[in-house]
Amino acid sequence: MISSVLVANRGEIARRVFRTARALGLSTVAVYSTADADAPYVDEADAAVHLPGNAPGETYLRGDLVIEAALRAGADAVHPGYGFLSENAGFAASVIEAGLTWIGPPVDAISSMGSKIEAKKLMAAAGVPVLAELTPAEVSEADLPVLVKASAGGGGRGMRVVSRLADLPGEIEAASAEALSAFGDGTVFCERYLPAGRHIEVQILADQHGTIWAVGERECSIQRRHQKVVEEAPSPLVSRIPSMRPLLFDAARKAAAAINYVGAGTVEFLADEDGSFYFLEMNTRLQVEHPVTEETTGLDLVELQIAIADGQRLPAEPPPTVGHAIEVRLYAEDPANDWQPQTGALHKFCVDPSVRVDSGVEDGSVVSPFYDSMLAKVIAYGPDRTAVARRLAGVLERATIHGVGTNRGLLAWILRHPAFVAGDTDTGFFDRYGVGPGVTPEVERFAALAAALADSAGRSGPVRVPSGWRNLPSQPQRKSYRVGDTTYDVEYRLTRDGLVVDGNIQLISSTPDRVVLAIDGVRRVFDVATYDGLVCVGPVNLTPVPRFVDPSEQVAAGSLVAPMPGTVTRVGVAVGDVVKQGQPLVWLEAMKMEHTIVAPADGVVGELKVEAGQQVEVGAVLAVVGEEA
Repeated sequence: MISSVLVANRGEIARRVFRTARALGLSTVAVYSTADADAPYVDEADAAVHLPGNAPGETYLRGDLVIEAALRAGADAVHPGYGFLSENAGFAASVIEAGLTWIGPPVDAISSMGSKIEAKKLMAAAGVPVLAELTPAEVSEADLPVLVKASAGGGGRGMRVVSRLADLPGEIEAASAEALSAFGDGTVFCERYLPAGRHIEVQILADQHGTIWAVGERECSIQRRHQKVVEEAPSPLVSRIPSMRPLLFDAARKAAAAINYVGAGTVEFLADEDGSFYFLEMNTRLQVEHPVTEETTGLDLVELQIAIADGQRLPAEPPPTVGHAIEVRLYAEDPANDWQPQTGALHKFCVDPSVRVDSGVEDGSVVSPFYDSMLAKVIAYGPDRTAVARRLAGVLERATIHGVGTNRGLLAWILRHPAFVAGDTDTGFFDRYGVGPGVTPEVERFAALAAALADSAGRSGPVRVPSGWRNLPSQPQRKSYRVGDTTYDVEYRLTRDGLVVDGNIQLISSTPDRVVLAIDGVRRVFDVATYDGLVCVGPVNLTPVPRFVDPSEQVAAGSLVAPMPGTVTRVGVAVGDVVKQGQPLVWLEAMKMEHTIVAPADGVVGELKVEAGQQVEVGAVLAVVGEEA
């Protein structure tokens, strides 16, 4: 009998497993890196073991250290969560060899699905529909577009869409390098790419006694960089084509039976609008999006994982799917700026508790560059899909998230988009519709004005004399705030007759944390929160611009600076090289994403400040490109 569970993971999934373990009366053990020392999940565990270092390769990917931690802390079982070592057959074998219970599938099942190339061969033999694999040498113009995929791993790493034959060699090289860095295996292959495919997956549960459940399907078609953003159950496509569901479930059960699967897993398919579907891969672990299945079936998938690992039997049939659930992944990132991850302090994090929030953060958490940028999963459930989407969008818009920028505006926009509401979503959603309007400049200008007036209210004396007040008319007050690359200059005067500012705006009231304005006769409330170097007004994060800039903080013209903290993975130029505008110079990896730093203009590389493997902080100068002599 399992009595104590170590979670070989971090953040949200560690908290999720701990929650079920506590409900079952089991004790819990956490492992944590130096960067995660103050993370919420560490304090929630009954015991915690430090893994010195920050990078995954020296902490969460060190299976030997994780097993040693389990033995030292007295755990008798290991739950891998997702990511990191969750689909590493060698780690699973080592856990079992150490005398611990592995809360996951058999080692052979993990191995058989570890290579996407071999997995497709197995599935084809089992009668599961597959997309034909293409070796790079086989690809012709008639096959385009094709998808270059890493054979090992997942999460969008090592994947490239290629539409021109001439681009294939370079993309294969790039995908292979990324796969080697992420998974230690640079093997890649090609397959036909369906630009408007639907990503449909079936949740599998199988016990040690031969029972295999297909526990409903999920649709995860809205993706960025081949990583899921919105997930829901059941699938709108499958609900529209009812004959598709039994075929999907049958294929998923065949896939599980072919490898003698035990535990929780997911069989992923790519489908077209006519209902034809093809095997993509099998994830031999719990999925990030498992909550939508839990919400629509009433199951606790983690509890069932533990029960199966303990040898218990599943009932003959799974419960039916009832109602609809939608999950969105709240990331610390800037969708309008190539999904650039955001790092730093998360001063305030509050989401309406009327929905389910599976989160790895809380007030005061620090978002580091070492791990995935997901802050939380927000899940809504109800009887009607449209109502669920509308409610979830409202919850996101009202959430208080101060500090790092997030994609919450994008998520709310998706949930309200006519195509999403109609269920017409596919993997090309962002290519077709973009990433939404974002916060408009007008809203940002009003936020800057509110920030300035709140600051003024905070500086008022005990007799409530407005800041900058004079007996006679004088120059207006001036304050500047930056939002992204845009600077807003605010000019206003506070007189006996009230606020004097451009536009039809009246000041109703102002305090350091709330400003009420009447804008064109419509009353608007602006909640303001001020932190060191940051002012948050609703969804807008403003950086106060100092009146005088320290010359030492300025950088030379032509400098390429790191947009985020990260690791330099490649350097493609040397000092003295002539480069063209847009040419890739440096590749930077942060939060499981690779970012390309390109030449801002034609010129010559005058300075090169970094080398492969080097850690850099945000704002660090990577290179300087000057004019040709």
